[in-house]
Amino acid sequence: MTTLRSESREWVLKARSPIWTGDVDRKGERTVTTGLLGSLRWWFEVLVRGLGGSACDPSDSDGRCPDKSGKHCVVCELFGCTSCARKFRFDVLDVLNENGKIKRDQIKKDEKFRFRFTLLRPMRDEEWALLDLTLRLIAGYGAIGGKTVLKPSDENNRSNQPHHQDYGLIAVEQRPDGPSMKKEALQSYVVSGWRSVDQSDFIWASVGNFWCVGARFLTRENSTSSTFNRILGRDQRKTCTDCGNIHNPPTTCPQTRRHPRRHSDRNPSAQPERWLAGGRAESKKVFSFKDPPRTFGFVNPDLMNLDDMRKRLKDVWSDLADEEFLTGPTIIDRLLADAMGGAQ
Repeated sequence: MTTLRSESREWVLKARSPIWTGDVDRKGERTVTTGLLGSLRWWFEVLVRGLGGSACDPSDSDGRCPDKSGKHCVVCELFGCTSCARKFRFDVLDVLNENGKIKRDQIKKDEKFRFRFTLLRPMRDEEWALLDLTLRLIAGYGAIGGKTVLKPSDENNRSNQPHHQDYGLIAVEQRPDGPSMKKEALQSYVVSGWRSVDQSDFIWASVGNFWCVGARFLTRENSTSSTFNRILGRDQRKTCTDCGNIHNPPTTCPQTRRHPRRHSDRNPSAQPERWLAGGRAESKKVFSFKDPPRTFGFVNPDLMNLDDMRKRLKDVWSDLADEEFLTGPTIIDRLLADAMGGAQ
């Protein structure tokens, strides 16, 4: 079933931390709609892959949609690509203004706001259901925006600095009415007739490889101990590799008179840890938030599995119970059950 062109639907959300979207100056004082839409699309891709579908990488000029025959993936069907317009207009609105005032300043912690999707082309029930599921996945287990968190810190002189702050945590306060759909129906939709994409380089970005632990966070405890770096396989020491002292930016190393090169900045030597830690222009694969606490990430099945990650976390949190470590498939089943009143 498709919905009419003039329809719009809104989700009322609450910021559990500030939302950072960036702007042309890479500052976070404004709400940039494209930053939120790009993050929303990325999580939609994660969900589609986890349900067995295929999603292109729109940043890859060789692999993005459409292909030579003009076909596109199920994600581009909704979010658009070259020769295929997006099906909706996306607005971020002030929740206190009934006239639909556009939200322009940064969304602050505890502030409520609205995501409005107004149809430009007809949408199927499956697309609305997947969009709702994506938003609830982000709210319950992930984060949204152009920046989330770098490294939480428990050091008294650093925990309040901007690069140690949490960004992008939200809660769904109100959802629009819409059809509830079973997992099998969504799985059938995402694999039916769409372009098949080579996902070998980013197959890890899937709900099937996702995990989350609520109410716990990884942090830098002091100059020589960081549970976050321990999970990533990095050296935990903040000391300078040139002089052995600690220099917090913008202080330079007195020996080299340059920005300090710290032991903790070195890339891990083993491949699984190098992949987890990321690198230049490549994101890390573990994210941890202090307020409210939440830790989530992804695994690469060619390098490590979900059980391997559970063991890593237990090395840091010795009292971590198995039921605290939630995997993506379990999370999706829970979210779908909630949407259907507890029945799958």
